[in-house]
Amino acid sequence: EEFGKFPYCFDVPRVWRQPLFQQMDDKPEGTHVIDNAIITRCIPMNTRQKAISPWFRAAIVIVPVIAASLLGQWATYPNLASWYAGLVKPSFNPPNWIFAPVWTVLYLLMAYSAWRVLKIADAERRFALTLFFLQLALNAMWSWLFFGLHNPLAGLLDIVPQFLLILATIDRFRRIDLTAAFCLVPLAAWVAFASLLNF
Repeated sequence: EEFGKFPYCFDVPRVWRQPLFQQMDDKPEGTHVIDNAIITRCIPMNTRQKAISPWFRAAIVIVPVIAASLLGQWATYPNLASWYAGLVKPSFNPPNWIFAPVWTVLYLLMAYSAWRVLKIADAERRFALTLFFLQLALNAMWSWLFFGLHNPLAGLLDIVPQFLLILATIDRFRRIDLTAAFCLVPLAAWVAFASLLNF
């Protein structure tokens, strides 16, 4: 439901929004409203929508995801035959060919999940996306620690907090968009499995 013509108010807890909106129906753009000792700047919907185009919003999530994928590949592929092939692996270790298609699907799901959250105006969105991009950074870093440095221990020290950040991201996304949260469940499952392979 829209409350007046000012649906975007920043830094206001959700439980305080409705009474705040009811005061703003006829106030001009940029008005500062004081409610419960909170000063809030309100921007009309049409101004906010013009500020972020759908293409720019998509680029915000797609570019970092593609960058993480490419960084991981640059560290991984040169070391598969020369180093990784010589490691002692568990019996349930999947064949090398399966990793590329699995990660392609996971990266697509990550981008779609973050895009869904980014397009929703919510007070928790910034923190949720911060968690998302932190786990994405650890995702890219793992390949350089494990494959690039030939150091499984360093990879393990990365993948454990990465898994915890994924779980935290799912929890935060769930509060904003349930579909976005579900899109990250396969990532959590795969990273948990990869953690076992990392030992």
